[in-house]
Amino acid sequence: MIPQEKSAAVTLGLNETFGVTEFEDIRDLTERPGSNRAFRIIVRGSAYLLRINTRPGDMTRHFTCMQAAADAGLAPRVRYVSTEDRISITDFVEAVPLPATDALVRIPAALRTLHALPPFPGAPFNTTCTFLLNKGPALDGFLQKFRASSILPENETEELLARYQQVAAVYSRLDSDLAPGHNDLFKPDNMLFDGNRLWLVDWEAAFQNDRYADLAVVANMIVTNELEERIYLQQYFGEPPDEYQRARFYLIKQLAHMFYAMAFLTLGSSGKPIDRSEQVPAYSDFQRRFWAHEVSLADNQAKTVYGRIHWEQLSQNMRQARFDEALRIVSDRNTIQEGTRILLPSAP
Repeated sequence: MIPQEKSAAVTLGLNETFGVTEFEDIRDLTERPGSNRAFRIIVRGSAYLLRINTRPGDMTRHFTCMQAAADAGLAPRVRYVSTEDRISITDFVEAVPLPATDALVRIPAALRTLHALPPFPGAPFNTTCTFLLNKGPALDGFLQKFRASSILPENETEELLARYQQVAAVYSRLDSDLAPGHNDLFKPDNMLFDGNRLWLVDWEAAFQNDRYADLAVVANMIVTNELEERIYLQQYFGEPPDEYQRARFYLIKQLAHMFYAMAFLTLGSSGKPIDRSEQVPAYSDFQRRFWAHEVSLADNQAKTVYGRIHWEQLSQNMRQARFDEALRIVSDRNTIQEGTRILLPSAP
């Protein structure tokens, strides 16, 4: 079950960590071909997660962020890592369902702790919605490919990109609000509840990012109305959110809808126009089932549905008064910040 080329490295890890050369039991948890390998192993009667990272990536950054999170009580205890062999052994979380009503409080509290940690290392490539704010060849190519693919009708593509330009124009001018980010919390599998504590797992995408990015992708799953939004943000900020915080949060939620719509429609459709004759679930219904682990994004059809529900929700949001109001509030903040910078004396 363990890949033969990793057998010696796993044996070394077991010996250094537990003083044994084999486990008592093993269960393969690998999601699908191409995923990093994951196994539940039993050693001396206790369960651990053995992870073999097969995808390319910076293991030093990955393990550094994971260890920092574990030290803060956010991630399971780290028993062993080898950057050379790309292997880690951590405590195994026996997960139970976390009701969305409880998640509204537990997750922002965990993110508040995470975002207060010392800065995480940077990453060579941004796989979150803030990628859409990083001007350069990668972003230009992504947008050009989406426009040329005709995945959506031309009028819808142009509407999406026009609204995107509005959000990017005001958001990119804001003072950065960077914090240690998990950056892969659109997947409910990365937030595990053991019946007592919430654990954040799989730190492969962690890096220093806009603090609102983590907040937004989770909220897009579990926050369904304004009251829940206020509860969620108050738990994160430690006090009721002000007008600017709510506006900035709202805009990055829309940026997340844009990013996941474009990314997953492209992935699921192989860059070709999609068949829209089949109805998709309502956004809230899909996310409720996604949160409950009743649906996955493993195949192309599921990816296409996921992209479509983000697009449908974004289409509704773009026509709401709150969209333009959030743009105005954040734009006004930009004007204040830029005016302050002009007034500040320059360094001698």
